[in-house]
Amino acid sequence: MQGTQQAAPRPWWGKLVLWFDSWAGVDETEQVDPRRIDWMRVIPFLALHLACLLVFFVGWSPVAVAVAVGLYLVRMFAITAFYHRYFSHRAFRTSRVVQFLGALLGSTAVQRGPLWWAAHHRAHHRHSDTPADIHSPREQGFWWSHVGWIVARANFRTRLELVRDLARFPELRFLDRFDVLVPLLMIPALFGLGVLLERFAPGLGTSGMQMLVWGFVISTVALYHLTFTINSLAHRFGSRRYATRDDSRNNWALALITLGEGWHNNHHHHQASVRQGFYWWEVDLSYYVLRLMAALGLVWDLKPVPRQVRDCAGIDAGEPS
Repeated sequence: MQGTQQAAPRPWWGKLVLWFDSWAGVDETEQVDPRRIDWMRVIPFLALHLACLLVFFVGWSPVAVAVAVGLYLVRMFAITAFYHRYFSHRAFRTSRVVQFLGALLGSTAVQRGPLWWAAHHRAHHRHSDTPADIHSPREQGFWWSHVGWIVARANFRTRLELVRDLARFPELRFLDRFDVLVPLLMIPALFGLGVLLERFAPGLGTSGMQMLVWGFVISTVALYHLTFTINSLAHRFGSRRYATRDDSRNNWALALITLGEGWHNNHHHHQASVRQGFYWWEVDLSYYVLRLMAALGLVWDLKPVPRQVRDCAGIDAGEPS
């Protein structure tokens, strides 16, 4: 690429270190081709997808499927409520303890650390559906917006300059730097749960490997792709109540499976709101849980959408998209 400084190739063992320490030797001034795939980083991602085939060997049981669905819902809530609405947009306030627990729970989703996630999402809103947007289906195509951008070398580092408000917390920096730690702890935990159930409740028909495959592998892959649909499908399919400067759309089906994220045109119209389903008939399950948490005193100052902003259908609210 003309005018772009090509970085020196990193040895394979140096790339291997990045699996465990995502900040190790990362050059914040490095500029690389934005479409260059980091194949070493693709290996764990592909391996997790291929591991779904193990379901044909371990079978299924109601308890294993229930754990998979439960972990999907809990982790999707962590992504939409904390990684997205809190860390990316500061749509509510909470204590430092709950902030850490939200980041910890979000880390189980295997979607990198809270600082990385929030920084890239803030960059997306600055440049939504322009050539500078790293996952715009209009500019980059469907597959790149859905999954390609995640494995691009240019998008690997955490853009700390965009999350200075969050980077001052050492516990968040730790979770972000060692973003693989929490998922790695989940693996023996779920396997051990399956072993215990097999030993003490054999009537449930599960095992360590079955619980691992359903509770971690299948649940995580489903979580990946249903989260990614907001970048890809929610900028292609659905209705547009507001004339935002991007292609964001409201999609009720995506809203249901992502616990409220599918009201994407609403969100791009007024991204500061904690509620993305602006009207009562727009189901937003994450918002309902946050309301319950507010009633319990765990979170507070939930930012609403002003009525005049909500009701000006067809007109952009004027926020940067």
